[in-house]
Amino acid sequence: MRSEAVSRGSSDWISAVITAGSLDSSGGRQQGQAGAADDFGRRAARARPLARPRFYQPPFSVLDESSKQPEQPAVQPEQPEQPQPVQPEQSTPLLLGVDAGGTRTRAYCADPTGRVIGTGTGGPGNALGVRPADLVRHFSDAIGAAVPEGLRARVTAVAGGFAGGGPGRGRDNATACLAEALATVGIEAAAVEVYGDCEIAFASGPGAPADGLVLIAGTGSTAARVAGRRAVRLVDGHGWLTGDEGSGFWLGREALRAAVRALDGRGPRGPLVERVLAQVAPEHRLDDRPSPLALIRLRDAVADWTYSRPPVALAALCPLVTGAADGGDPAARALLDRAAGELAEKVAALEPRPGELLVTTGGLLAPGGPLADRLAARLAPTGLRIEAVPDGGAGAVALAGLLTRRGH
Repeated sequence: MRSEAVSRGSSDWISAVITAGSLDSSGGRQQGQAGAADDFGRRAARARPLARPRFYQPPFSVLDESSKQPEQPAVQPEQPEQPQPVQPEQSTPLLLGVDAGGTRTRAYCADPTGRVIGTGTGGPGNALGVRPADLVRHFSDAIGAAVPEGLRARVTAVAGGFAGGGPGRGRDNATACLAEALATVGIEAAAVEVYGDCEIAFASGPGAPADGLVLIAGTGSTAARVAGRRAVRLVDGHGWLTGDEGSGFWLGREALRAAVRALDGRGPRGPLVERVLAQVAPEHRLDDRPSPLALIRLRDAVADWTYSRPPVALAALCPLVTGAADGGDPAARALLDRAAGELAEKVAALEPRPGELLVTTGGLLAPGGPLADRLAARLAPTGLRIEAVPDGGAGAVALAGLLTRRGH
């Protein structure tokens, strides 16, 4: 667990999403408050298909035309300013958004405008892949760090998005564990709602959109069509055993497979293979002409590393692929190309329409992600408007704000 001070940049991003996405009780945008966001949508719809995703970095306020900043170029954004803690008014009700992914859980406490007061992180939050007791602890850690003890009584609405949190057992697990975590830290919100990770990721797009497409590629991978802020069609998200192609786990597994094939003499020994072997079997050096006994020992060491940890831990090898690709290794670059192709296939299965919004996120597709440009090139013929967002935090806060405006 760690508590994170909030930068002006991150606070503005979430505030802009929730403010631009101000909604009435029927789910539509309030007249007068979303003019700038509507204008943004009309201009984007008329634009030519993007050759690469435009990273969504909203201005401080999207309501005041005079305060708009120029659109940001499609490059990795600059680092935010030094953290500036935000103090709410004494009587201000507070919102809580939770973004629980396969690697970590993030919690965001904000005022009704979306201005962030505090954030916190906890362990993995996959509602199907993590034991309930661990989920409760991870959620409690993140929420407790995000909301100071003296402010917890003022939290009125909570929205949480969870990997594996779709309808069925996953959503039931997420609902029960979130409720227990809230009780553990002493939060009794009047409205609590559980979403899937796709739904909060999509709501993190410009103006907290209600309808369109979303693609997540982090530890796992999934895509969805969203209508009325709920996923109505899902592609993949099947987990490490039967799916998640193009994800961090998939890249890590393929890198490990390349290494064992090289040990067998069925594949080349390039920079990627050398990096993988150095990480998983650092005590075994592979010479140019290894002896049969040295090869056997190295195979055993690789097997010990692989099968002594949960399968999803193979995602830890993903940075080796991106690092080798940056160094020019053809095998690593080919793997990234294959991953982008797998992700593009998920989007294609959703039958996208020209001009439709596609929100992308996850460690591989967020702003500056190693697959962002490759995916955009693959999807250019579809005419989609691609918006890359850092994570689902802004969407979770926006959906929490929606709960209060619906009068729950």
